[in-house]
Amino acid sequence: MPHTTQHLIEVDDLSMHYSIGTRQVQVLRDVNLRIAAGTRVAIAGPSGSGKTSLLLLLSGLERPAAGRIRIAGTDLASLDSDGLADLRRERIGIVFQSFHLLPSLSALDNAALPLQMAGASGARDVAADMLRRVGLAERMHHKPSQLSGGEQQRVAIARALVHRPRLLLADEPTGNLDDHTAEAVRELLFGLNRELGTTLVLVTHDLAFAARCDRVLRLHEGRLQETPNERQPEHPRAVSA
Repeated sequence: MPHTTQHLIEVDDLSMHYSIGTRQVQVLRDVNLRIAAGTRVAIAGPSGSGKTSLLLLLSGLERPAAGRIRIAGTDLASLDSDGLADLRRERIGIVFQSFHLLPSLSALDNAALPLQMAGASGARDVAADMLRRVGLAERMHHKPSQLSGGEQQRVAIARALVHRPRLLLADEPTGNLDDHTAEAVRELLFGLNRELGTTLVLVTHDLAFAARCDRVLRLHEGRLQETPNERQPEHPRAVSA
């Protein structure tokens, strides 16, 4: 497929496998994908279908067996580990299914970490504002061991959003939250998408969450398929396959 600049994400002929003993297990097969900047894309599929693997590849945390990934025109294969780390710090936010919070740091310091690592001024003030937006105003000085699972997930979401990334990759961001908190997090993610044009790619089993996205993609036996979505986008967007 030809390279174009209108897409934030460009994936060509992507494959990934892993080995179990002498056996190779194919996780992704010849995946091709274009995602325009500012769109909201949900990825669905059964457990083990490769959803999380695809997010890890898009973030540069894993390398594919074959194929090419471009993020904002940058070929991930051209970057070494330091370059990939810089790309994530500057342009990508990630919400993992597990929280990956540092146990010795408060919620505030965990959320501020990306900005502090980038040498940004006012990191704790920006992080405090984001923690308020995810409903943790009263808990920001608590350490992860003092927080519930849902609260830890909200800290992880605040950390992923604190540097206003162009791309947010989220693996089940509402999976550990009660209905009220899950709705607040959906509104936060969609609000940032509207406000700053952040592109959202999320893995979710929440069908209502997926239906509110611009596109719903399904992984089945390592292959990516687009499913019809009757939801009309809030604003016209150049959505490309």
